[in-house]
Amino acid sequence: MTTILAKTKDDTFIRKWRQNIGYDEAERIANHSSLRGSAMHKFIEKHIKESGYDDLTPIGQEAKPMAEKIIEIGLSRVDHYYGSEVTLHYPGLYAGATDLICNYDGLDTIVDFKQSNRPKQREWIQDYFLQIAAYAMAHDYVYGSKIRQGIIMICTPDCYYQEFRFQDADLRKEKHRFLQRLNNYYELMHDEKEQTSVDTKNLIEEFEKEAGKLDKAKKGAMAKKLW
Repeated sequence: MTTILAKTKDDTFIRKWRQNIGYDEAERIANHSSLRGSAMHKFIEKHIKESGYDDLTPIGQEAKPMAEKIIEIGLSRVDHYYGSEVTLHYPGLYAGATDLICNYDGLDTIVDFKQSNRPKQREWIQDYFLQIAAYAMAHDYVYGSKIRQGIIMICTPDCYYQEFRFQDADLRKEKHRFLQRLNNYYELMHDEKEQTSVDTKNLIEEFEKEAGKLDKAKKGAMAKKLW
């Protein structure tokens, strides 16, 4: 999953950022953020699984209040936990692990936890939406579920919490965008595309038809039939 998004994204901003601050400093910041994010995820995972845990290392103590903030605000409206750190796959196309699958405010939901050095704007984190959409699509395909919501929960080192939610029609749009990126990836990796058992262009066409139906359904009671 991360490979697909990384190979098809516009990395102009990242490259300029690395040039501006220097490669070594950029690597230091990236590595520290990665370690802090992993530690934060571990705290949240242990909380969900109700197993005692602490991390007394400096990075652990930095991540702990961030995890506590997400637990306090983000997880307060979870009705039921289905699974934490769940590996998902869409046969023949992609695989990855999502942070949490749960029922949130009555809707089956996929949640992604993120740490960030500063607050985010929605347009900066488009790939986060695509990641959740891909996991929702895989879960629905393999298990016959109907994931209706995605939530991105973000916390900064100074414990500033942000939450981005998207549901139903918006989730469907993100699935469509992900399929376009997936098709771009397989066009880049042509040999691998020939080996896949699923035609990504056909999937895109199917989602375009579904999106058209959904737009019409918004005008009447047909919306219930789609979900």
